[in-house]
Amino acid sequence: MSKMMTSEEINTTTAPTGIFQRLLCWEGFLLAVTLAVFVVNAFASPYFLDIWNLSDATFNFTEKAIIVLPMAMLIIAREIDLSVASTIALSSTVMGFCAAAGVDTPLLVCVGLGVGLLCGLFNGLLVTRFNLSSIVITIGTMSLYRGITYILLGDQALNSYPESFAWLGQGYVWGALSFEFALFIVLAAVFAFVLHRTNFGRRTYAIGNNPTGAWYSGINVKRHNLLLFALVGLMSGLASVLLTSRLGSTRPTIAMGWELAVVTMAVLGGVNILGGSGSMVGVIIAAFLMGLVTFGLSLLNVPGIVMSVIIGAMLIVVISLPIITRRMMQRRRI
Repeated sequence: MSKMMTSEEINTTTAPTGIFQRLLCWEGFLLAVTLAVFVVNAFASPYFLDIWNLSDATFNFTEKAIIVLPMAMLIIAREIDLSVASTIALSSTVMGFCAAAGVDTPLLVCVGLGVGLLCGLFNGLLVTRFNLSSIVITIGTMSLYRGITYILLGDQALNSYPESFAWLGQGYVWGALSFEFALFIVLAAVFAFVLHRTNFGRRTYAIGNNPTGAWYSGINVKRHNLLLFALVGLMSGLASVLLTSRLGSTRPTIAMGWELAVVTMAVLGGVNILGGSGSMVGVIIAAFLMGLVTFGLSLLNVPGIVMSVIIGAMLIVVISLPIITRRMMQRRRI
């Protein structure tokens, strides 16, 4: 006689398959929508399929997408950083003053990365050391970093950057392939490998599913989350370097509102806003999707405020849709 499986054995046996199938379905859906948006843009504008225009389209999302790679891991671990846009502004401001003092390009890059890293570490220390809510802390540091930027800059703009600095955000490595986009591809591959093929990634999922259980299983939850906050800050600093280089100037309003776009990319990519699940492949596809949407709208001369409305609507839909679907399925079972 065969042994009857317990409920725990059934859950252990079927849960990974269900999650895997759900992720594949969501990623497939995102890919289909992305292809549909690409086709619609091609028919809507005769300029869309030009190879250089497509290259320009990558500038609409590359810097945000670089930030969303570690942000996705942070959200999977049940934390969040809403200060990324302000971190970009503060990093850009410090770089601007250093450039005005005659600092050359390599040191400017180090300054931008260093300021971003320090901001991320500061966020992480406040959250992990004092057991505070990350959403509350990073809302506070969002205002703090942006406020420091306004105090330092006022209404002025800093644009004394060396000529070689411009290549980072405007240069091309081969044909129409920009340095920014090439860098994003490399980073996306690295983060996908780390999340899905290393112990660090497995610990991230374990913390997101059950922080207490992860702690008792020997995972240093606080140190792990501190590293994730530092990583988000570092990538925000890198985004600041690229964005400042592309714009050629620093203003106090730089990257204003980017935190919404970054979180939308992560959630649209299938990352559970409550933590514990998500796929880096879905996040990467979501970044391309949002880039195509915003670039297509810009070709049609849609105002930026309308794009913000669309991004906000996308965030509401992708957060509420799984919850509504789950409730409808539960009602059917009853």
